[in-house]
Amino acid sequence: MSQDARIHAQAEVTVNSHEAMPYDDGSEPALIEIRIEETFAGDLDGTSTVRALQIAYGPERASLSTLQRFRGRLKERTGTFVLEGRGQVEQGQIEVKWSVVPQSGTEELAGLRGEGGFKGRFGKGSTAALDFWFD
Repeated sequence: MSQDARIHAQAEVTVNSHEAMPYDDGSEPALIEIRIEETFAGDLDGTSTVRALQIAYGPERASLSTLQRFRGRLKERTGTFVLEGRGQVEQGQIEVKWSVVPQSGTEELAGLRGEGGFKGRFGKGSTAALDFWFD
């Protein structure tokens, strides 16, 4: 399947646990590592372990980079894959754009490519979308 034949997937994401650990907060902006465990329900159905590196510009604004491994089902196929993301937090709202890391798909998700993202309340849950195809 080519990039021209993209398939759209959506899911609701629930944050099961969220732990923030400053690793360089001696000056502004603070640098923080965040560990998140999530559950996806919908076209993406499974779990995800996330590591985010956040640049906090104060209590209401931050930017972040993320890596996460999804485990479960994408539409009718099962396996795992890795998503890489970049996003912003503004006044408790998060928006991240992500893409599937090439060659990270396993089992029935081998060859997966895609891009999408999510929006929601930081640390609370979100609505996610992924437009995907297979090499």
